[in-house]
Amino acid sequence: MAVEKHINFFELEKACEKPGCPLCRIIADRAERYIDNMLFEHVADRGFRALHRSAGGFCAEHSKNLVSFRDGLAVAILGRDILEDRIDHFKKHKPWKPKGQCPVCIERDRIEKEYCGFLIEAKDNSKEAEELKRYFLASAGLCAPHYARLLQESKNIPSWLKKFQEEKFSTLLERTSQFIELSAYGRQEEFAKLSEEDKIVWKELAIALRGNADRNI
Repeated sequence: MAVEKHINFFELEKACEKPGCPLCRIIADRAERYIDNMLFEHVADRGFRALHRSAGGFCAEHSKNLVSFRDGLAVAILGRDILEDRIDHFKKHKPWKPKGQCPVCIERDRIEKEYCGFLIEAKDNSKEAEELKRYFLASAGLCAPHYARLLQESKNIPSWLKKFQEEKFSTLLERTSQFIELSAYGRQEEFAKLSEEDKIVWKELAIALRGNADRNI
């Protein structure tokens, strides 16, 4: 199936030009826009209010930047719902156990599935697929969590993508092992000969294992 040049193509192309996992960057950008749109346009929507309230609000990850958004009234309205529920449970000495899932996490999962499907389709020899392949191979590649998600979505991912990711992780493992070995006492001179990237490979490893949800990376 040809990879059509629609919004997914251009978003992925743009994300591949920046550091870190392209999918992490897309999700972080889309999640922020989603919250902003919800606060600005849908705070009066009963369906969204009910979804937000049943989840106990946004999760810690997606609520940490609420103070930076433009609509303080919307944040106050949504927050009041949650505080009312918390006070009610305080008075009854009952544990507060929201039954729903963070609306932004639901949206994040949808975006992950959408883009994994998009990458899985990039396996033919069309001009669009080849162009996407070229951009992706010049990127940092997927983090471990998103590559795992890709494998979960399909066992038949493009061979070029599988090769790229497996070589990426194998090389990272070798560089990490070298960093550990040369960090031993008495090997300072050997350690000093490492490239600047290899001297801080532990940072690269940490990001590869958890993803770069922080778009500033």
